[in-house]
Amino acid sequence: MKYIVILGDGMADEPIPQLGGLTPLQYANKPFMDMLAREGRCGMLDTIPPGYSPGSEIANLSVLGYDVPRVYEGRGSLEAASMGIEIGSGEMAMRCNLITIDENLIKNHSAGHISTEEAAELINALQEKLGGEVFGEGLSASFHAGISYRHLLKIKGGNKDLVSAAPHDHLDKDYRKLLPKAGNRQAENTAIFLNRLIERSREILSAHPVNIERVRQGKAPANSIWPWSPGYRPRMETLAEKYGLEKSSVISAVDLIKGIGVYAGAEIIEVEGATGLYDTNYEGKAAAAIDSLRHSDFVFLHIEASDEAGHEGDPQLKARTIEYLDDRILKPIFSEVSGWDEPVRIAVLPDHPTPCAIRTHTADPVPFLIYGSGIEPDSVEVYDEFAPRQGGYGLLVGEDFMNTLLA
Repeated sequence: MKYIVILGDGMADEPIPQLGGLTPLQYANKPFMDMLAREGRCGMLDTIPPGYSPGSEIANLSVLGYDVPRVYEGRGSLEAASMGIEIGSGEMAMRCNLITIDENLIKNHSAGHISTEEAAELINALQEKLGGEVFGEGLSASFHAGISYRHLLKIKGGNKDLVSAAPHDHLDKDYRKLLPKAGNRQAENTAIFLNRLIERSREILSAHPVNIERVRQGKAPANSIWPWSPGYRPRMETLAEKYGLEKSSVISAVDLIKGIGVYAGAEIIEVEGATGLYDTNYEGKAAAAIDSLRHSDFVFLHIEASDEAGHEGDPQLKARTIEYLDDRILKPIFSEVSGWDEPVRIAVLPDHPTPCAIRTHTADPVPFLIYGSGIEPDSVEVYDEFAPRQGGYGLLVGEDFMNTLLA
């Protein structure tokens, strides 16, 4: 038996007036999802442990069956693994967004989905001017360029006991009220250091030629950094150790997911043209998943596009990303593996909802389906946020999903 999880990040939503009171999942034309739900078995999955915010790092770790309170060390440390950046002893890593601030409000968490090439120029400029021990706090910073707006900040000597805010959760909020704060006295110097980095970054980035040109073209400038989700190097079991899945693969455009895959001992499959947006290379990802299944026991295929559409507050775009996933990912994968001698079990789910109305994540349980050999169908006829509540699996929590998929 082989297994593939197809995860549409943030795909779940709430009824939206612009879609006639339907969710994007209900509104979208998705015959293959509905067919797999009808011929497979459905349920709901609670992916966010109590006390945790509904971030993609928490939700995806949970989907893969990891004990979040035991293994979680922040988003930055996971993304560092994807980028091949070592987190040494005494070092703390943080996700570092390039964002747009206007009149002290966080207007855009992605600086208008700035290009990777533009962003690299900005991050390199920050490293040149702010890298090292720039404020005499006994701490030192290093900036590492990632993809689009997603980058990494390492603090040598940093303390992770901080209160930090995810920028996509606080759009149109005053950034000054959201600056990193110390969670205890030991973290006070780290918080002061980060606040100074943010303020200096605003001066440097606003004057940079890349942003001057972006403003001239009417684009959102990447005029501030926003470091968040601190942590040290995590300790995680591999999927082979947890489940006996000797060969596994992860396919994603997002460093966070690839970083989880690194620590999970999976092969990271790079797909040319994978952007994490609605224009990602769906066909390339589907082909990579099919090829990976030929030599892997387990494939985790992550599609970011619906989450970004939710953050943009665009229900029509979100519905379209779901249709793309159905037609350009699910259809070719199902059509191919249906003819294989070795059975393939397929699961489809989001990691968390990203409702367009609020443009951020929620912790509500998400619908899932499992189709394939040994799966007894239930009464669910369509795949959306509501029908699977009556599914045969009921409500699962965390590691229950992987255990059920592999049973």
